[in-house]
Amino acid sequence: MGLIADIVIGGLINGSTFALLAIGFSLIFGVARIVNFAHTAFYMLAAYCIYVASQKMGLHPVWGMLAAIVLVTFLGMLSYKALINPIREHEGAVLIATIALAMIFQEIMSLIFTGTFLSVPALIGGYFKLLGVKIFYQQLLTFCAALFILVVLWVFLMRTNTGLAIRSTAQDREVANLMGINEAQVAMITMGLSVGLAGFTGAIIVPLTILEPQMWTPPLIMMMAVVVLGGLGSLKGSFIGAYILGFAEALVVFLAPMGAYLKSPVALCIMILVLLIRPEGLFGVSFEEER
Repeated sequence: MGLIADIVIGGLINGSTFALLAIGFSLIFGVARIVNFAHTAFYMLAAYCIYVASQKMGLHPVWGMLAAIVLVTFLGMLSYKALINPIREHEGAVLIATIALAMIFQEIMSLIFTGTFLSVPALIGGYFKLLGVKIFYQQLLTFCAALFILVVLWVFLMRTNTGLAIRSTAQDREVANLMGINEAQVAMITMGLSVGLAGFTGAIIVPLTILEPQMWTPPLIMMMAVVVLGGLGSLKGSFIGAYILGFAEALVVFLAPMGAYLKSPVALCIMILVLLIRPEGLFGVSFEEER
């Protein structure tokens, strides 16, 4: 029973983290057709911002998290305006540019922090037991915060005029322009929202992980696997795919002897299998029909 509880807890936390990253990635792809490989690099930057704010400047971690989200969102929008927008119509150039941007961020962090493994203390200490398994309050806080943001995002997209503009642009950019929607402005807002989600993910997950300059690559692999599984551009697919892979990762980690080293290869195998059997993903067909 304890093993099952571990898998459920791990799956929920992993799935929520992957969902935040994958939905942000799918948003900017749906609106601007941008495959942003630097998405998880912004997640890394947010984690380091919180470390600096809390450990070097002595601020409360909550203030560090808020500052990190704001700074990373601003940096993401600036990167979009200066680097991505001018070459947006050339998909190959965007891919290369975003990979280069992620590598630049990685090298800057390596120069500043010398590749040292760092950590940030938990916001809430202590734990409680459920079915004989220790559940740390920080894990519960992480899951609840991720779920709350996902609900807020859904309400924003479904119940606000800006959300309607984002969904309309994602469905058909040309028709959205004809209806008077400023597609360029919507793309900028969506980029800020996308990077803000990545920054928020880094903020809530940083107490549960180790900081190092290459920490953005494992989430990138998992995020791409989630997006391929759910269907590129499908928010519903990203959400469901995130929890499928979140529980798959928890199963591998807790059941396989070398699970910690196998979770990324397993995700890649699932991604390749989906591409071979159903290239459009689980919800790719319905998403295309909606378009």
